[in-house]
Amino acid sequence: MKYIIDRFEGNYAVCEDENRQVVNIEKDRIPAEAKEGDVLIQQGDEYFIDLDETNRRKEKVQRLMDDLWT
Repeated sequence: MKYIIDRFEGNYAVCEDENRQVVNIEKDRIPAEAKEGDVLIQQGDEYFIDLDETNRRKEKVQRLMDDLWT
């Protein structure tokens, strides 16, 4: 399952899953370096940052913003 970190609230990372459902994940269960916008992959009970997917999403957002302002 993949999740996108939307924001942090208290001890939770508020994420959106692949079905666009909001899921709260305890911050101590995700990598310490995780930040808003990162894509997480859940494998069993562990979460990992999907750097490739995170970078693809950031590049796509940047292209959309560039198109908007040009």
